[in-house]
Amino acid sequence: MSSSSTKMTQHPPLDPWRLDGILEPDRKLWGLPMIAAALGVSVGTARKLAGKPEVPIYRPEGSDSYFASLSELRAWLRSKPAPENG
Repeated sequence: MSSSSTKMTQHPPLDPWRLDGILEPDRKLWGLPMIAAALGVSVGTARKLAGKPEVPIYRPEGSDSYFASLSELRAWLRSKPAPENG
């Protein structure tokens, strides 16, 4: 058996961000109902979140429509501190 046949390809560990990219590469969410469903909130809450500059929900100038990237929303959610229990 040659050393090349026993050599395994090394890949970096699969973390949540890489998994998102593999499963749903840059999936776009169109409209507040889809964005709200992805976040697990109401449409009204999604609209309020869209008004915050740190939240990756976009509304093109002069448009009534919103859009977001699922991977950006997930990264934003992961960056938030965990809620305190108690």
